[in-house]
Amino acid sequence: MDPHPASLALWGGLECTVNRVGDRYFDQLEYSGHAERISDLDRFYELGLRTLRYPILWERAARGRELDFAWADERLARLYALGIEPIVGLVHHGSGPPHTSLLDPAFPELLAAYAGRVAERYPWLTKFTPINEPLTTARFTGLYGHWYPHARSDAAFVRALLIQCRGTVLAMRAIRRSIPHAELIQTEDLAVCTSVDELAYQAEFENRRRWLSLDLLCGKVDRHHPLNAYLRKNGATDADLGYFLDDPCIPNVIGFNYYVTSERFLDNRLHLYPPEMVGGNARHAYVDVEAVRVCAVGLMGPLQLLESAADRFGLPMAITEAHLACSPSEQASWLAYVWRSCLAAQARGLDIRAVTAWALLGSFGWNKLVTEDGGKYEPGVLRLEGGVPVETDVASLVRELADGRLPENDGAGWWCRHERLLYEAHMPPVYGASAHSPTGHSSTLVGGESPRSVPRSAPEDRHALPAVRLRAIGTSHA
Repeated sequence: MDPHPASLALWGGLECTVNRVGDRYFDQLEYSGHAERISDLDRFYELGLRTLRYPILWERAARGRELDFAWADERLARLYALGIEPIVGLVHHGSGPPHTSLLDPAFPELLAAYAGRVAERYPWLTKFTPINEPLTTARFTGLYGHWYPHARSDAAFVRALLIQCRGTVLAMRAIRRSIPHAELIQTEDLAVCTSVDELAYQAEFENRRRWLSLDLLCGKVDRHHPLNAYLRKNGATDADLGYFLDDPCIPNVIGFNYYVTSERFLDNRLHLYPPEMVGGNARHAYVDVEAVRVCAVGLMGPLQLLESAADRFGLPMAITEAHLACSPSEQASWLAYVWRSCLAAQARGLDIRAVTAWALLGSFGWNKLVTEDGGKYEPGVLRLEGGVPVETDVASLVRELADGRLPENDGAGWWCRHERLLYEAHMPPVYGASAHSPTGHSSTLVGGESPRSVPRSAPEDRHALPAVRLRAIGTSHA
């Protein structure tokens, strides 16, 4: 029997990325109009939402080296009046104002100074995400070169990750000087990588790397950590790693973001794929594809992945983004699927606090990785019609969940059907064995995966996927 759904909280969230490409900033709040439309907050309240991931982003507040809190004052005051608790984000896939970057040694102290100002100004806040998805952001900025500062090396990836994690530690320390009980809600992608047997070593590397930001913050990266040698080879020093061992910043809640494209599959059957999808590492050429499109066994799903995370960290968890770029009815099925999976996780004894209905106003340009003007608009819980938010099928489900009811939607969408397969299906000899396991073989780790290119979206009749989860572009750094 399902546990009573009231044991699982419903949160909401806005796609709020402010990322930099060259000298340009791409601001999702401007694209959606939320930057100028405070009435959205009342709409969110009417949906039944009482907790909201909300951006008070450093890049938006910065005016040169000065800070302007007028926008934040107005928005946070309205949230307070409505009784909506914000989980305040400070950097969301960004690199800070123009005078810094994720490779700037001063970034952590600069972010901490901003975080301290926010906490001093709004001492009633209780929950913070200083940096959203630091591992994903380090990959996109340091390994693949999509976003500023456009580096393409394992050394830059490692440096960007260390800087963001140190920035998180210092930001929380600064926040807690004004708000001693402030909680860290640390978000990261709930990812997993599987493969054909020949590429099990690369899948193993990626499955170890997926935890790195959380391992660092929790003080787990000691000399016995399986990626210690990789980190040191790529510039991490004793002081870098010792910092987190000496002063860990353990999250109060780990927030995992789960997309259908969070599960990847590495395939060296190159003849099955378009040539432009082929990339690789220094050892093998291969394709990095969405697992749902090629794995005969289908998705592992959030239940199994949350169990792995619980075994590793033993901390409270939440799903902090649940979104699908598809039709509204399929989006509702995806949210129901994630919700039901989290109820099942609770039934198995996992401490799952909430599921977040993400992209309340939709998102813009992720089919182009938010690297250029234009790009597809993906509706969310609400869709924009002439600049006016209008409810979609997902909104009805959100109301249902907010009322404490089990979803009537069974959570079975296209990802459960045969039509999900776009390529010749791969069936491992034994499901759960090395070819399709989060742990894989014990082998020498190579790392530095960097496929040359991938399609930025699937055709409309093939259910276009959120491009943020696609791996892409770069040279091989093994």
